[in-house]
Amino acid sequence: MQENEIAARVITDAQSPWFSGHFPDNPILPGIAQLKMVADLIAASRDDGMHLTGLSRIKFRKIVKPGEILDIHATFVQIKKQYVFRITSGNDEVCSGVILFAKKNKI
Repeated sequence: MQENEIAARVITDAQSPWFSGHFPDNPILPGIAQLKMVADLIAASRDDGMHLTGLSRIKFRKIVKPGEILDIHATFVQIKKQYVFRITSGNDEVCSGVILFAKKNKI
């Protein structure tokens, strides 16, 4: 893995509140939960006061069920100040896109 790359492996917990009500008798992980996992991974890897400012080219390609193992990969593109990310489950792409970050303004 390169210096500008981060990765994590996540097991989707069937007891997670994300699955509650989404949907009864057929739980799936909402797209917003997938994006939050990526944003949290990026935020945990930085200590420079950056925060999420936008999303681009988001594609959801596979439904995620409880108990699935997800691999999250994100690469920082310095010139554009953005992370290109990809979530996979086994050989299947689950979600991909770009997350934009910027420094928080001081008040």
